[in-house]
Amino acid sequence: MAEFDSLQIRKVDGGLLLIFRELLLRRRASAVASQLGLSPSAISHALTRLRDAFGDPLFIRRSHGLEPTQRALELGPQIEQLIGLLGSAIGGAGGFDPGESQRRFRIVCPDHFATMLAAPLVEAFRREAPNATFSTRPAYLEHALRAVRRDEADVALGVFDQLPRGLAGRLLFEDDYCVIARVGHPTVQGAVDARTYITIGHVFVGNPDGMLADDTAYDRKAMSASYGENPGPALIRSHAYFAEWETVMLLVAESDVLADCPRHLAQRFAARLGLQVLAPPYPPFKMPVQAVRRTDAPDAGVDWLMEKIADALT
Repeated sequence: MAEFDSLQIRKVDGGLLLIFRELLLRRRASAVASQLGLSPSAISHALTRLRDAFGDPLFIRRSHGLEPTQRALELGPQIEQLIGLLGSAIGGAGGFDPGESQRRFRIVCPDHFATMLAAPLVEAFRREAPNATFSTRPAYLEHALRAVRRDEADVALGVFDQLPRGLAGRLLFEDDYCVIARVGHPTVQGAVDARTYITIGHVFVGNPDGMLADDTAYDRKAMSASYGENPGPALIRSHAYFAEWETVMLLVAESDVLADCPRHLAQRFAARLGLQVLAPPYPPFKMPVQAVRRTDAPDAGVDWLMEKIADALT
């Protein structure tokens, strides 16, 4: 090893790597200090050492917090891999032990996947990994994949046309759209035809200009393609647009409007909300829902999480 390399390596230790990872995730020195049980001055000193070791500012102070430089974003996956290797070396060959782990897992996904995932995944953690935690936050399409690539998330859930190099997906299920109406609806009972679908009144997830909002952008392409020669949103009598599927489902359960809804979500809550799950009067289309992870380093913890997510959603 060159003398220069040896000197540079001596500037970095495992503690600095952990601080770098937390800074990249949380973007606020105070939050990192709280998470790691360190003082703010210790985080500031560590950041100075990191900048010296890597020859880059790494994090720029902005009004909203610390903004990572391009170099910091590039280092993120490499440092995460180093932390994983160190953990494996120190912990031996035992791999991930959910019963002992205190790891915080990070999932990015559309809101309604989090709704479907919440109860069974919380129960799995309570039963198998009582000291570990997970969080979800909304991210879609390339934003979700970017979060995984940058190690801002462990797993991304959604419908993705293509996966970039370094990421791998596991098919969880194929979804499609259904129409939902309340049980006891005065007009719709067990089926809905095209004329009723057009005229009876709809509520949508999205906005009047683009049909589907950014928070459901993952299925905009599929939804648009499905209508084809069939009545599109512009021809349907619409009453309101909302940001979340959950709001729409609750509204449909308490009124006589209809809504298109991802079938798996509707089926999960239909009995509880008193909803009919109906075939739409347009050709069905499939949306393959995947769980996506990084492939650059083995991670037994993410292996376990992927299994629990699959169990929760299938």
